[in-house]
Amino acid sequence: MSKVKKILVCGNVDGHFTSLFKRVTSVNNKTGPFELLLCVGNFFAADGNDEWNPYKMGSSKVPLPTFILGPSVESQKAFYPDIRGCELAENVIYLGPFGVYQSSSGLTIAYLSGSLDAPADLCGYSNHKVGQLEAEIRQAGVIDILVTSCVPSHVTTFTTKPEGLEDKACALVARLAASAQPRYHFSSLPQLFYERLPYRNHRVLQEPPRQVTRFLCLAGVDNSAKRKWLYAFFLTPATHCKQDELTAQPSDVTESPYNEALLPPLHQESDEMNKYFYGGGSKQGKKRAREEESEGARRQRGPPQPTGPCWFCLSSPDVEKHLIVSVGEHCYLALAKGGLVAHHLMLLPIHHYQTSLDLEPAAQQELTQFKSSLQKLFTASGRSAVFYERNYRTTHMQLHAVPLPNAVANNVSDVFQSMAAQQDLQLEEVPRRTELSAAVKSGQPFLLVEPPSGPCLLLRVRKGYNMLFDRQVLASEELLNVPSRVDWKDCKGTREQETSLRDQVRQMFAPYDFTADEDGDSSGSDSE
Repeated sequence: MSKVKKILVCGNVDGHFTSLFKRVTSVNNKTGPFELLLCVGNFFAADGNDEWNPYKMGSSKVPLPTFILGPSVESQKAFYPDIRGCELAENVIYLGPFGVYQSSSGLTIAYLSGSLDAPADLCGYSNHKVGQLEAEIRQAGVIDILVTSCVPSHVTTFTTKPEGLEDKACALVARLAASAQPRYHFSSLPQLFYERLPYRNHRVLQEPPRQVTRFLCLAGVDNSAKRKWLYAFFLTPATHCKQDELTAQPSDVTESPYNEALLPPLHQESDEMNKYFYGGGSKQGKKRAREEESEGARRQRGPPQPTGPCWFCLSSPDVEKHLIVSVGEHCYLALAKGGLVAHHLMLLPIHHYQTSLDLEPAAQQELTQFKSSLQKLFTASGRSAVFYERNYRTTHMQLHAVPLPNAVANNVSDVFQSMAAQQDLQLEEVPRRTELSAAVKSGQPFLLVEPPSGPCLLLRVRKGYNMLFDRQVLASEELLNVPSRVDWKDCKGTREQETSLRDQVRQMFAPYDFTADEDGDSSGSDSE
């Protein structure tokens, strides 16, 4: 099978489904087959989407897998059964508000739905969302394609500037493009096609060569100016490229248009920053600026404090510090007491937060870094990681990391679903990297399981929930086959045993510990 993939990208569809799929079918028959179609910008029109019904009902067929972005106006919301990501019709998949999608062929696609002015409950942009997406991109590696509905500001620096492009540009998207360094970046404007010269993502003679970025803005389908709205290209996924192929520099390459001096820090909270990002003049911009100011005030008040003794607050005299493996600025890694297996670990916030929903953006990013390090650790030893968080009868967030043999890693979702059905529990599939806040509210009881592959699993916990359910599944014969270790209270070791195991895990984790100082010492401590 060829590693070169043929890809189609179109601009704003705005409800012109008949024209879109007729043209795609023709191109696919003549020069295909194509791997997929990416639709940038608005898929549905603000009103008048009658052409959608035949595709939704199945009487008209979509010619190839089509991936779309989310709604930016309220009238489009009705077409999205699940704002977190879902299939809208056969071969039409809504990716979600933001995230990284990795296709079965190896393509890595980062996406940011919606627009700057979209309401927060749809797909509105925010510092927090872009910060989370940046963290996911760092974990994913080289991004083959980035799709954003909005055009990045400053993109025309060092090259020609078509009329109208910068007028609707967005600084947040520029910030994202600068950090993501995708091989291709697509955006859309209804009446404009623009293909920028490729730009480099490294400083010549100061940094090793990196992949170049090619930016294109596509016009809308059936636009009145008859500008180009469908783009076809070939691409070998970065995972299949040799380093010299990936970093080859074309003769017409320019410097990066994204000057750090023009792109303020992502989480700066000043009024000037809010005006820069949000335009300052719109009602939506002013509302979001107030929300950002409120968030800044909340941070100045400091993290919440426990109402009583807490076993997991790092400053608490009750925390068992001999279990600690590594300590970062916002989170720490520790052995799970009475773990299912020897290397059953937990990620916890240093301060008192009940769930991951309540974490500050910086803590959320550090949590993602810890997860990435653990995945590398387990992979190196021939295992796969299952992460799960339960918010039920707990007051301090605990994200469990349990290593499984690779041979059973693909069974995790099926075993959870099967055992949930036996206990009359309803597990929902949630697209990977979907914001948890889109599914549950802070304080609402839940169990979230992240298997080694496939969608995450969400259980909305009701009264009378079996608190051992997660451990029962993982301890089952189909997975770890350790039925005697279902209850952690039956598995506790002595302090000496736990300290010895902690030392072993510290040594194993050291090569992946991003919290270590220059001398290689982690900030973990077992002092009392």
